[in-house]
Amino acid sequence: MLVDADWVNARLDRFASDAADLRLLEVDVNASFYEEGHAPGAVGVDWRTDLRSAEAHDILSPAEMTAFLESSGIAEETTVVIYGDNRNWFAAHLYWQLAYYGHPDVRIMDGGREYWLERGYPTTTEPADPPDVTYGDAPDAPARPEVRASRADVRAALDTDTEFVDVRLPEEFRGEITKPPGSDEGAMRGGHVPGATNVFWAENVRPDGLFKSREELADVYESRGIAPGDDVIVYCRIGERSSVTWFVLEELLGYECVRHYDGSWTEWGNMIGVPIEVGEPDGG
Repeated sequence: MLVDADWVNARLDRFASDAADLRLLEVDVNASFYEEGHAPGAVGVDWRTDLRSAEAHDILSPAEMTAFLESSGIAEETTVVIYGDNRNWFAAHLYWQLAYYGHPDVRIMDGGREYWLERGYPTTTEPADPPDVTYGDAPDAPARPEVRASRADVRAALDTDTEFVDVRLPEEFRGEITKPPGSDEGAMRGGHVPGATNVFWAENVRPDGLFKSREELADVYESRGIAPGDDVIVYCRIGERSSVTWFVLEELLGYECVRHYDGSWTEWGNMIGVPIEVGEPDGG
């Protein structure tokens, strides 16, 4: 589920072909990044428009996901490799959606777009033109509903042994701000889900954007009291940063039960009548 830039670079000809065995996707929150230069053969994906439902403020519906996959040249047998900006925030979000709908083979390119550019790997401004394909046994419902938590699931998990992992900035967690600097979508109230532990998403990666080693990642979470056998729910503001943490816990560390609350703080902090804590845990 994790490949390095050299692995991708060695297969650029295969990614650029019309064959359905391999497909490379660049997922960005800013579509102009792709236009400025991307890995040859990579299909450009705009997170804001391509991966959000046109009918609801939600992830893609089964029909929308099928249409997205087919227009991206992805069939049921395709190995999908994803990378993107912001150290793979949005790539991880697509990875999680594909896991939710049960695509068999999805991988993330370690380091993301920044690592590819900073290390001088080849780029092009020529957009990829993948062939239209038929997905095959298109999903009509989530194949792995256990990887997603709804607001009802979060409420049900309060005052239980469930571990909530809030991956936002400490200032967001404490309720001092309701969105990170430069963001345009926040919540009416600041704070965190009661009992949550703040593990900033960037603790998963090294300064160069590559994921830390398995041993280092295990120490990040176990030192906070979050163990592999725990029931875990992760969240952030709109579900992109917490996708990285979900990927680490679920795929790289093999935790047994990790759910992604993709509604995250934009949903919880805007609801009426739900409990919120501010400041540090235990009133600190």
